[in-house]
Amino acid sequence: MVDYSITNKVEFPQQLIGELTTWREDFHQHPEVGFDEHRTSGKVADLLASFGIEVHRGIGQTGVVGVLQRGNSTRSIGLRADMDALPVTETNGFAHRSMHKGVMHACGHDGHTSMLLGAAKHLAQHGQFDGKVVFIFQPNEEHGLGSPAMIADGLFERFAVDDVYGIHNIPGMALGEFATCAGPITASESLFEIAIKAQGGHAAMPHMGVDAIMVGAQLVSALQTIVSRKLDPSLNGVVSVTEFTSDGGRNILPGNALLKGDARALRPEINAAIEAKMRQIVEGVCAAHGVSAQVSYDTIFPATINAPAPAQAVAKAAAAVVGQSKVNGDCEPKLFSEDFAHMAATKPGCFVLLGNGTQGAHAQPLHSADYDFNNAALPIGTAFWVQLVQQELIAS
Repeated sequence: MVDYSITNKVEFPQQLIGELTTWREDFHQHPEVGFDEHRTSGKVADLLASFGIEVHRGIGQTGVVGVLQRGNSTRSIGLRADMDALPVTETNGFAHRSMHKGVMHACGHDGHTSMLLGAAKHLAQHGQFDGKVVFIFQPNEEHGLGSPAMIADGLFERFAVDDVYGIHNIPGMALGEFATCAGPITASESLFEIAIKAQGGHAAMPHMGVDAIMVGAQLVSALQTIVSRKLDPSLNGVVSVTEFTSDGGRNILPGNALLKGDARALRPEINAAIEAKMRQIVEGVCAAHGVSAQVSYDTIFPATINAPAPAQAVAKAAAAVVGQSKVNGDCEPKLFSEDFAHMAATKPGCFVLLGNGTQGAHAQPLHSADYDFNNAALPIGTAFWVQLVQQELIAS
């Protein structure tokens, strides 16, 4: 039995409370990966239209935008939810588990979509505000491609907003708690590859060649000094080598090796410093051994930077819904990445975290096969969206 009494500011009809769970569990049963969200986006668009909201389909391939205007104010805000699932085979046994092997909502985007749909319906039927709300249902967040695709497709030119907001659930954080901050809240993610070209040879005669594995091993160790010795200790950064392959064999020293990895940073300048130091280290180590290497460094997700005024608005709205004691308006930033960063770099924005619970599937890590979004969080997130709109677009 879900306890919905945690919200103390916004009251919903019982019918909507039931619909939130029905929508969420349906999305969970029918997951779709990035840019393949045809069923999901179709259902979202149809529901928005049934609420009497102006609907625009196919924004950034499979994205959907709903527009709701009240009154005469020119003030407008954007609310964003992600729709895509992950290529993960679900291990949960509950009735609403994924019906598609190898695909599941392992990050809670089914919940994010349902909460924003609930807010759209409530605001269309009962909302008291003056201005425009733009409901943004985004594809392909997991690969960092959906937000840029919608922006490139004219999202903010066609649907102008003053501010934009996004939300993400956090397993292991108590249900009904909110956390945000001004400034960086999630990290950039950069994927790097280092291709080493050495001189292979016989394992019994290493002096006649240059072992690419030996060079690569030195690089793996040296790259760790970027964070430990070359960055300000007060500025977070992570450099992880995640793959190491070569063309060697049982008695063959490899002439080629490939290192792949992942780097995280909370500020653009730190990300730039990591790349610069990485290139210097690779150049130096390879020069010492008389070999060559090529480095690629591709920043897939920029850091998400919350603007001060939207961050204050989020903290205020969350406190109105769940109480001040359950809102952390100055939380520590997280080192996972989020493509809402592109929207927050285009418009003043704020990304907020919502507790998913501390027990069972609700506390399992994001992207794990036994994770599940907590239905009890649905009305909390929905109430937050409604409160934020009515707070920021105050009716005269």
